[in-house]
Formats: sequence, C-alpha cells, structure tokens
Amino acid sequence: MLPSGRSLNVLGCLLCVGLLGYALYAQNILGLDPCPLCIFQRIGVAACGVLFLLAALWHRGRVAGRLFGALLLVAAGLTAAVAVRHLWIQHLPEGSVPACGASLNYLLEVFPLTDVIRKVLTGSGECARVTWRFLGVSMPGWVFIAAIGLGALGALANLRRDSAQKIAQA
Repeated sequence: MLPSGRSLNVLGCLLCVGLLGYALYAQNILGLDPCPLCIFQRIGVAACGVLFLLAALWHRGRVAGRLFGALLLVAAGLTAAVAVRHLWIQHLPEGSVPACGASLNYLLEVFPLTDVIRKVLTGSGECARVTWRFLGVSMPGWVFIAAIGLGALGALANLRRDSAQKIAQA
C-alpha cells in the first residue's frame, strides 16, 4: 500500500530542501558559482518545494489534489526544460556558445523580466562550462533527473486520489 498523499508531499518538500541545500553547499563550500540557468533551476526546485509544502498542509479534496498535482507537473516540467536547455548548451562545440555576458543582477536592474528570461535561456559562456560531475553526469543532468522524479512524485501524491477512491468503491 502506498503512503498517504500528505506523506508523499512532505517527502517531496524535503527532497526539494535537500536539493537546494546541496546547491548552497556547492556554491558556498565547494566554490561553484551558479550561472543564470543554474539559478533558474534553483527557482524551479524551490517552487516545487513550496507547492509540495502547500499540498501537504492544504485540506485534501478532489479539486485541491488535481490543482496541486497539475501545478507540480508544470513546475517540475519547466525546471526539467531549463535543465535540458542547460545540458544542450554544455554540449555545444567550443566556439558556438555565446560569450559570457552581463551578470544576472545587472540584467535584472536594466531590462524587463521577459527580456532577462529570454537572454538567460539563450545561455552564455559561463553556462557552457562543466565544473562539477557525479557519476559522469553534470549538475544540470542531475537537476533534470530530480525534476522528472519530483513531477512523478507530485502526480502520484496528488492525482492518484480519484483512482484510489474508484478502486475502493469497486
């Protein structure tokens, strides 16, 4: 028997906290400064964590479960998409990656948010550098795997309620 949706949502929140905790460890202890795409991936994981927490605290009903399940799938999907874009930039041949541009802070001060998002998603030299690997997979590769797992966990925790009720009634 599967754990309750609330337990799975708490697990999802704790996984997100762990991922963000490791990102901060990598930044502050290992000295790996995040590129703009890394920051967007962190925002996506944080959004998933907040959604998992809200889903765990919210009174569970059919509509709430569907809403949180859908929102978690969207947040995890967008995070995975940014990670895939980052992986693609990392695998471009040398010389085809745009040069490093202005910092994210500067871009946010000068340009509208939509322009900043467009500029960051095109990637630059700092996004192409691979400075960390575990089992041969770079950080955005692990974020992609984690985002897919978080999306599946969010769907399992919040969208299975109707199926379980139908099985119980049969």
